[in-house]
Amino acid sequence: MRHIPAFRGARSRRSHTSTHRLRRPRAVLATASVLVVGGLGLTIGITACAPSSPAVDTVGAVDFETPLAMPPLAERTVDADGTVHVDLKATSGSTSFVDGTETPTLGYNGSYLGPTIRVHRDEHFAPCLTNELSEVTTLHWHGTHLPAAADGGPHQPVEPGQQWCPEWTIDQPAATLWYHPHPHEETERQVGLGLAGMLQIEDDVEAALPLPRDYGVDDVPVVIQDARFSDEGEFQKTQDFVGTLGDTLLVNGTIGPYFEATTNVVRLRILNASPARVYNFAFDDDREFAMIASGGGLLEKPAQLDHIRLSPAERAEILVKLEPGETVTLRSNPPNLGESFQPITGSAGHDDRFDVLQLRAASELDHVGEIPETLTTIEPIDPADAVGERSFTLNGHNINDKQMKMDRIDAVATVNTTEIWNVLNEMPAPHNFHVHDVQFQVLSVDGMPPPPELAGWKDTIYLEPDVQYRIIMEFTDYADGDNPYMFHCHLLRHEDAGMMGQFLVMEPGANVPSRWVVDETPGDDDNSADAGRHQH
Repeated sequence: MRHIPAFRGARSRRSHTSTHRLRRPRAVLATASVLVVGGLGLTIGITACAPSSPAVDTVGAVDFETPLAMPPLAERTVDADGTVHVDLKATSGSTSFVDGTETPTLGYNGSYLGPTIRVHRDEHFAPCLTNELSEVTTLHWHGTHLPAAADGGPHQPVEPGQQWCPEWTIDQPAATLWYHPHPHEETERQVGLGLAGMLQIEDDVEAALPLPRDYGVDDVPVVIQDARFSDEGEFQKTQDFVGTLGDTLLVNGTIGPYFEATTNVVRLRILNASPARVYNFAFDDDREFAMIASGGGLLEKPAQLDHIRLSPAERAEILVKLEPGETVTLRSNPPNLGESFQPITGSAGHDDRFDVLQLRAASELDHVGEIPETLTTIEPIDPADAVGERSFTLNGHNINDKQMKMDRIDAVATVNTTEIWNVLNEMPAPHNFHVHDVQFQVLSVDGMPPPPELAGWKDTIYLEPDVQYRIIMEFTDYADGDNPYMFHCHLLRHEDAGMMGQFLVMEPGANVPSRWVVDETPGDDDNSADAGRHQH
């Protein structure tokens, strides 16, 4: 087995120890300014750039007068060999969120958001994007295990008027994933204008369970974005450090939505498609619900919860029991952003409350079954199989003191190996962490076993400040020295500002192509013009 060079704190394969890294002053990028600060300097510098916004509270103020819009199911065509084709067009237009006002928006196959795509495990999938925008875009398949050339990151730009048609075989468990643009430095704006859609993978394990799965009837997509409107109806950006925080929620593009439930159990597939906001979803009567799936698929058994925190790009599937004739409201309470969070970079929405979606149960409800006691089997990835460990520290707009460079590779993994990544947010402000291609498992949170909602497959995780997250992942199937995958903070303004790195998955013993600068060691970007220019 090939040794992976430049690992930080590499340990014996059988070491399971979880330890904190020592803190030290770091270069902190605040909004548009670079501030080299530490301790109190961090507080002063960022506060000056990002004043705190007043708290938003819509609880009790939402009329719920509009039926929840339901994204259409994408049209599929199937070749004789079984290949599934889905055509998407990225278009610009306008959407009327409020009567009499048109808002400039972007969408897939429409003016805002995109259709829900359903595919089955083992299907060969060949989507095709036509870019009808006047700007470059990409189409990233978030949470999907696929070849790097099909990932749709910043290295697969689609020029105006051009098409991009990747293909791969779906080979991962049933899950709620999504698709969205990932152009370099333009992701926040394009996603915020509406380029997002849901990708649902089905498989035989999920199909055998007595779960609601009638799309739009008892199996409901809930795509949530927050927005702030100008007097003219346009989306406005805010200068919060975390990114734009809106004062109005759009649920599947609907303001103040209600859903008429006709079954005693409703499955909500919640996607936080907001560029920056962290939500704390609960119901207005504090009822418990059953979380059945995280972003990467089913949990082993339902987790009985009364709230769940979702940061940008995270998903959760929940089952809600209803009684005939009752009305219950899904809301977002002030989120716990971590014990070490401080509102020095702006409020980050930590005091905000929203009424999100009203569920109205019919006077007679169809019975769709009980909530299963068990859902699936998740085989734990054995830490003893890890070939090494890496450490990633997030601070300001940097990961390991570095910002994204399109020609630099920050990690080189070997196909069919396992790695442990130790991820730490050293800043008293929100960040999260997304890894392309893989679904990882959480080994520990601050040295403790993960809570039930983090015990399944994940591709994105919220990082509470000063808490170490130890995750484990396998790099399987695909090796490509020409196309990297990304890891980054999924607060999209942070991603656009350079809080992102790149990794290659290579065949054993293969050399990294000479066009890449390989720098697997953390450090300042500009310490040396020749720093890290080595090949494997």
